Amino acid sequence: MNMLIGYGGIALFLAFIVFVLERTRRKGGGFSDYATAGRSFGPFYSTMAFINTWLPGTIFISFAGYAAAAGVVGFYFVLYSLLAVVLMIFLAKPVHLWGKRFDLRTQADLLGLRYGSKTVRVVAALIGIVASFPWLVLGMQSLTFVFSYLSFGRVPASTAVYIGIAVIVVRQLWTIRMGARGIIISDMVQGIVAYGIGALLAAGLLTWLLTNGHGFDQVDPSFFTLPGPDSAVGGLYFFSIVITGALGGWSWPDIFVRLFTSNSAETIKKSAVQAAPIVFVFGSLVVLLAIAASTLPGVSEAPDAVWFIAADIGGPIVMTLAGLCVLAGTMGNVGANLQALGTQTANDIVAVVTDTRAESRRSGQIAVAVMAAAAAAFAAATANSSTHLVMLALISYQGIVQLAPTIFFGIFWRRGNASGAVAGMVTGFVTAAVLQWLYPTSIPELGGLTAGVAALVVNAGVYVACAYFIPSSVAERARVDDLFDSLSGPVAGAEPATTSESSLR
Repeated sequence: MNMLIGYGGIALFLAFIVFVLERTRRKGGGFSDYATAGRSFGPFYSTMAFINTWLPGTIFISFAGYAAAAGVVGFYFVLYSLLAVVLMIFLAKPVHLWGKRFDLRTQADLLGLRYGSKTVRVVAALIGIVASFPWLVLGMQSLTFVFSYLSFGRVPASTAVYIGIAVIVVRQLWTIRMGARGIIISDMVQGIVAYGIGALLAAGLLTWLLTNGHGFDQVDPSFFTLPGPDSAVGGLYFFSIVITGALGGWSWPDIFVRLFTSNSAETIKKSAVQAAPIVFVFGSLVVLLAIAASTLPGVSEAPDAVWFIAADIGGPIVMTLAGLCVLAGTMGNVGANLQALGTQTANDIVAVVTDTRAESRRSGQIAVAVMAAAAAAFAAATANSSTHLVMLALISYQGIVQLAPTIFFGIFWRRGNASGAVAGMVTGFVTAAVLQWLYPTSIPELGGLTAGVAALVVNAGVYVACAYFIPSSVAERARVDDLFDSLSGPVAGAEPATTSESSLR
């Protein structure tokens, strides 16, 4: 009976998501509509789209597990999320206005325009795809906990992983068909479940724990200290993981493209204001619950299962709701990742190689379908031996943040050029990969800096050096000045890109 409740709840939730998507599906539209949803969504949808993409289902697993194993250091994801929201406010105007004026569809598309370089565009696209793919595969595998726990002991993890992969792949049929519009609409429903119901569950379970002998006074005192200079990871470790998260957040293609789906710069700013308290309240509740639940039997042996171990207190109904939260968060993140990587492949690699401009919706659908099939194949092949994939994912996180100097310098500083962008991205990515392989946690010789932050210093130094020692041509400086000067003009009535401007990308 319990398994019927658990799996039945999943089936009903998936059926409701499909019902909503079918009721709101629109036929037609070109590639731009497929990639950006026509830049048509208001603040509420934009807020939920950002949150459901930003906070993956693994927030209830790996992130909660980290807090259950290490304590208050687990708040790092709350801090970097709030910093990322602040950056969202500053990115709103230039990204939206340039996106609308030049019909930009992806993060790499914007960088190609800013630097007037197809090389920058392709390199940025490749880094985004290579860095995101392992996380896409791990996202599919993360549903193992859901289908294992909601079977209430009837389905082993070795089987549950394949069930999870199959479910998330079937769900992506609507991502392939509908593109960004389907992602945004489903994010609204999934976000309410994952972070609305999730916050209520966390608050309720935390209250039960605190009033039933699992208060914070029972927790290991070391859980309430941050790593210091004499710690194993070093004094700069906490700073490093926070700054990597904040800057790296806008380096992920699926997060960045959310800026293109809103209907105005003001909408993006309102979304940031709305997202901040949601992220703060939800994130804090999950971390506090994980810390309090660290005293429950079984958590110290399997901290990643803390969300489900705590939910077991409430019986099958609460366990089912807990599983739906993870499923909803995972569907949002995996779907957004697939849609962003697929459109980036079609728009910024295939189109550049063939010297065309992607116009057909069909090309986006094919690219997303191929990406989904590849991710599913890797997820199934590594389902029971994903140790190396996890290491690759950790390396890729330090690698994706190497897009940050090219993005932020490019958007807020006129002097940067294509040479510096390419050299910085490549140097930073290679440096981060090597250092992460040698120092998986932090670099003792650098006071606890992580590989990604150490590589960022190299990356930014190369970028700035090229800006000063490799001067841009007069024509290029004039083009960049025109881009920045356009930000002070009227917002309404943005012009389409000219032929010459499009060819630069």
